Amino acid sequence: MAIAKPPAADESVSGRIDRVSPADLVMLAMDTGPVPQQLGALMLLEPGTTLERRTSLDPAALQRLIADRVRAIPRMRQRLVWPPAGCGRPLWIDDPTYDAAQQIRQLRCPAPGDDRALLDLLAAVVTDPLPMTRPLWTAALVTDLADGAVGLVVVLHHALADGIGGLAVLAHLVDQSWADATHPSSGRSFPEPAPSWSVLAADAQNERRAALSRLLSVLRGLRTSLSGAGGWHAPAAAPCSIISRTGPRRRLAVARADLGQLRAAAQRHGGTVNDALLGAVTGALRTLLEHRGERMNTFRVTIPVTVRRPLAGSAQAAELGNEVAPLVVGLPGDGDPGTRLERIAVIVRAARAQLTGPSLVVLMGPVFQAFAGLRLYHLYLNHQRRFHTLVSNVRGPQGSVSLAGAPVRQLIPVSVAEAGNVTVNFVALSYAGTLTITIVADRDLVPDLQDLASFLQAELDGEIAGR
Repeated sequence: MAIAKPPAADESVSGRIDRVSPADLVMLAMDTGPVPQQLGALMLLEPGTTLERRTSLDPAALQRLIADRVRAIPRMRQRLVWPPAGCGRPLWIDDPTYDAAQQIRQLRCPAPGDDRALLDLLAAVVTDPLPMTRPLWTAALVTDLADGAVGLVVVLHHALADGIGGLAVLAHLVDQSWADATHPSSGRSFPEPAPSWSVLAADAQNERRAALSRLLSVLRGLRTSLSGAGGWHAPAAAPCSIISRTGPRRRLAVARADLGQLRAAAQRHGGTVNDALLGAVTGALRTLLEHRGERMNTFRVTIPVTVRRPLAGSAQAAELGNEVAPLVVGLPGDGDPGTRLERIAVIVRAARAQLTGPSLVVLMGPVFQAFAGLRLYHLYLNHQRRFHTLVSNVRGPQGSVSLAGAPVRQLIPVSVAEAGNVTVNFVALSYAGTLTITIVADRDLVPDLQDLASFLQAELDGEIAGR
């Protein structure tokens, strides 16, 4: 990968070293196909009726506001560079050419500006690869929506942040983080000097020594990570039409549930909101396959689980990166919603108890990166039989937030990646009492996406109603 090198550094004044973490490096290695490894969110702002509100939501004014607030997040003004051989992992350096105007654009929603048009635009923005020669994020202000609202789409490369880190970025942008004179600030000069190659080489040598001293603990961690991922002899995902070679195009659909009511329903059956979400997903997939003339009662599901403390608040927006591990479990799709939820709660609780560290691919980082570099990971994805789908759930703000004085009425999450043969996955985000679930599907292989969204909504409603 041809990446611009940092500017020459004065050997006597070498900047601090900010390397890509092993988990972030894995995310880069996994970016193997036409669909980039990126995540994002749409903040839909309530349209204003007063002159003051209309002025604050002017796209040019919003663009200036976002650019100003992003300056306080150091990672958002950095780019990745790959040092010469022997100088260690890639690193983040301040981009001296950083220009917010290159990162934030304005888009018009295609007519008629309804939900379908907005979701199609969101899919197009999030699947547009970010250039590696600039900071790995972008934002788009969306106008011309049917009801006069304004949307803000924020997209991050997965090497820059996972779902929790992405939320920390959003939290830093909203008015609530800038409500008084003590608003967060990076406290750093910009741009900081880049470290010299000689300093990087010495640091890399120290890292190699430290890695050898950690070898025993890594080997112990392999066992627990493998258990969480299903083990060497995990049951295979049964063949069905939701496993098929995917293409480059994605389409989105959305289902929603009242968070308080869903939590109460889950607790009645000894589960959590996440267990209720998983039960609704497996029930919806089972119904979808029945409508396709197929029958399946058990689904292999990958659940990303955070292995760090939540990044609570915008003050921690600098602590981005990835700290998740995959949990792969077989979950039922049959039975009534309540019984299914109870069974899922028991299965997930037992599986999570075994997951105590980073993922297997992170622990085997150099091996996995070589594997991915030879395109073998891409080949594996196209033929894998470990899971049918992926379900991600991130806890967002409990109360309503605003941007430029406009209430954020909806937060719609989305995450895309080279899917191999997984035609559909689910991304959930809670916000202000609502759980929003975005279904991300292959546009050509899931023509019945809207049916799936209806089935998922019916399952969520059924859990809440106690049916």
